[in-house]
Amino acid sequence: MSNLVLFDVPGPRTRRRMVVVNVVAALVVAGIAAWALVLLDRKGQLEPAMWEPFAQPRTWTAYLLPGLLQTLRAAGLAIVGSAVFGLVFGMGRLSGSRVVRWVSGTVVEFFRAVPVLLMMVFFYSGIAQLRVVDPPDVPLLAVVLALTLYNGSVFAELVRSGVHNLPKGQREAALVVGLRPSQSLRLVEVPQALIAMLPAIASQLVVILKDTALGAIITYPELLDAARRFGSGNGNMLQALLIAALVFIVINYALTTLAERLASRVGRLTAGDATAEAPAMAATTTR
Repeated sequence: MSNLVLFDVPGPRTRRRMVVVNVVAALVVAGIAAWALVLLDRKGQLEPAMWEPFAQPRTWTAYLLPGLLQTLRAAGLAIVGSAVFGLVFGMGRLSGSRVVRWVSGTVVEFFRAVPVLLMMVFFYSGIAQLRVVDPPDVPLLAVVLALTLYNGSVFAELVRSGVHNLPKGQREAALVVGLRPSQSLRLVEVPQALIAMLPAIASQLVVILKDTALGAIITYPELLDAARRFGSGNGNMLQALLIAALVFIVINYALTTLAERLASRVGRLTAGDATAEAPAMAATTTR
């Protein structure tokens, strides 16, 4: 099969122009960064005294680490909830029932369209007025519900698109061996779609982790809120936010790397299984 060409291959002159543009852009970015550093230095923001508190254990044990644990707690609960929501409504969008498809599609499109922050504020206000949970747990529940509904809808779309992108032979083979359409979807198509969509799923996990920072607006004591409280009390808000950003970057990079390695490993295993099955199938057909 020939590869689909989406654009013309750049010629020598175009490549030279691209190099020049990249160099100029890099110089502009470097100049802006240097100018920002000069301004920060004039304001005393680069003084060692502004960074020394982050070398003290109490800064981490009393502020940053508890905030990080709350971030991971909310993200973990939201990831589990999003996975369940996505599988249920993703399979619902692939159902043979027109009513189930319509209901699932309506739910998914609605929660994909509503901003996450709006849902957090809505749940925070609504749950607080209902008084069904303890007041300290209201921010956590609001954050988890909002992240679950939004990202679960994205997961549902990933499941649907992943199944639609599978070769039609997968479903036909499952039906030939006696599986019902619902069994083929649940046992054959969805598992393969999830493997194929692992990179996209990993990207969405990073989104969930980052969006927990929105919980600071509704007083959820996550990492950003902890850094902000520490910075406001010690007069080094900029430094505290930069440290929090660095922690987010490290965690997101680790999560993305882990997901990429998992996807690569699963791909090698599935390719190995297919290679091992090929001789057996050939021997069967020649008998």
